[in-house]
Amino acid sequence: MRLKEIAEKLGARLDPAETELEITGVAAIESAGPGQISFIANPRYAPQAGATGASALIVDEKFPSGEKPLLRTRNPQLAYARAVELFYLPPRRARGIHPTAVVDPSARLERNASVGAYVVIGAGVEIGENCTLLPHVVIYEDVKIGRNFFAHSHVSIREGTRIGDGVLLHNGVVIGSDGFGFAKDEKGDWYKIPQTGRVVLENHVEVQANCCIDRASLGETRIGRNTKIDNLTHIAHNCVVGENSMLCAQVGLAGSTEVGKNVILAGQVGVAGHCRIGDGVIVTAQSGTHGDIPPGSMVSGSPAFDHKQWLRSVTAFARLPELARAIRAKTGKE
Repeated sequence: MRLKEIAEKLGARLDPAETELEITGVAAIESAGPGQISFIANPRYAPQAGATGASALIVDEKFPSGEKPLLRTRNPQLAYARAVELFYLPPRRARGIHPTAVVDPSARLERNASVGAYVVIGAGVEIGENCTLLPHVVIYEDVKIGRNFFAHSHVSIREGTRIGDGVLLHNGVVIGSDGFGFAKDEKGDWYKIPQTGRVVLENHVEVQANCCIDRASLGETRIGRNTKIDNLTHIAHNCVVGENSMLCAQVGLAGSTEVGKNVILAGQVGVAGHCRIGDGVIVTAQSGTHGDIPPGSMVSGSPAFDHKQWLRSVTAFARLPELARAIRAKTGKE
């Protein structure tokens, strides 16, 4: 594909404008070679532009000009993602139901379904058109799923779950497992509290590998529209996650946590139960929250507090030995 054509498809400004270079693929800046295009999202990495073997680069509008042709755009990372789509052909899945799949007679699958080997679909299940279920997916009874659903192998969806359109579940995801609810009986032993609720995934949710989203004890656990959940994340019973939020790897939400819209929880963030995290909050990696967080906040640490204050505190902490010596010396003089 000509570089000029790529620029038109991406809505990017080509610099120089008349470049007729042919591009055959997209690659990372470290490994790109002749005929490939790559991207640089931050002007700080400008020195890499001269070292890369890529024939052209997708860059920010303010990126300095160099020897290579540039596709200038306000959002280089998004343009890069769209450029990959121009060249990448995803695997084509055969439509139809594999002979080893077990589908209950009462289940209903709409047109153009692809059901792989050893898939099990329970009674009363309803799945919209264009679904793809790869081998060993298991769907319990009374599950309702929308259109364009994609489940990778070994996904398990428990009874009563509700899933919207365009949802993507990666390998090993478990939706609707029992919430962790126990009460002590008269003998002091743990007695299981029945988990009778369900999980609801709204449209265009993506849940990546080996995540667990627990069913509610009563009512529902709900994940909002277009929310993205990274590997090894655990969402406990009765949690609510607002739309367009992002939960990175190994995040853990304790029961009845409420997460607002457009929230980012970075890797290994832990949230105590019955907390409210407001819209637009950012919690940095490995932080632990123990109370409500107002909308628009950025917090760090464990327990988490204002990010700027946390940065000052960390700087002071590194200097504690020096400060202690100075205090001792001053005290000794006095």
